[in-house]
Amino acid sequence: MKKNIKNVEESGSTLISFNYVQYHVTELPLRLADFGVLHRNEASGALTGLTRVRRFQQDDAHIFCRESQIKDEVKGVLEFISYVYKIFGFTFDLKLSTRPEKYLGDLESWERAEAALADALNEFGKPWEINEGDGAFYGPKIDISVSDAMRRKFQCATLQLDFQLPARFNLSYSAEDETKRERPVMIHRAILGSVERMFAILLEHYKGKWPFWLSPRQAIVCPVSDKSQSYALQVRDRIHDAGFYVDVDTTDRTINKKVREAQLAQYNYILVVGEKEVGTGQVAVRVRDNNDANLKSIDDLLNYFKDEVAAFRHPIRVRLAGDN
Repeated sequence: MKKNIKNVEESGSTLISFNYVQYHVTELPLRLADFGVLHRNEASGALTGLTRVRRFQQDDAHIFCRESQIKDEVKGVLEFISYVYKIFGFTFDLKLSTRPEKYLGDLESWERAEAALADALNEFGKPWEINEGDGAFYGPKIDISVSDAMRRKFQCATLQLDFQLPARFNLSYSAEDETKRERPVMIHRAILGSVERMFAILLEHYKGKWPFWLSPRQAIVCPVSDKSQSYALQVRDRIHDAGFYVDVDTTDRTINKKVREAQLAQYNYILVVGEKEVGTGQVAVRVRDNNDANLKSIDDLLNYFKDEVAAFRHPIRVRLAGDN
């Protein structure tokens, strides 16, 4: 049995589904998420850790809209990118890549598309530059490069305007005059881009010290001795049941070695429990880069953890075309 793998340029299923449903103009813009596995046949010498791989996952989305809706849709994507990257602590640069020497389509359509992207960038309010002649052959695009804590630049997010695929697949929707059919414009966008590349960039950006809300090692419970091990397991269970990542060190190492190993493993919080904590129902809380300990009850600790997570999980409210 033959099998196909989805390459990085493949949008076929999205395009086919658009015509299958037979959309009306009142249903546009139509935004379809496509978070899946992609493949790129990279040369072996170009493969680099997680930043350049042959198989990766990407948060693609394809937006079908009328030409008059391009500006508002692009602004919505730019605001989404700004929201996400602000959480990570990234700054980013914007470039409008215009018509290359070899292109598909007519000059008038290209000029209208470039003008719509320029208007969206101007209204977005962040400085941007022209990247003359570096657009894709099927349409202009906005290149977004991220700067990490060391001011190194990476390309992650993408925003591309496409007039050609809708034409090649003969896509159309019912116009206001239902006896007529009109051609949609397609916008390709990704916010994170390759998830693998984003993880690599974040690892470098945070220098391995993940913020609590994103950390795979949020807390570890370290019993001082065997006498407090049962209580340590109870603490672990309470924290785990509340939805946090937590481990417990039940080895026979000294407490100083346990704490040191936990610091090297980059646990955000190290929870030490001895006979005193068993008696009071508390834990001695140490922060990853600080040896000072503060006593907290389990309830207070869980509330503190919830507040830390909530600080980075504001409800996403991005303005989209048609919103009131």
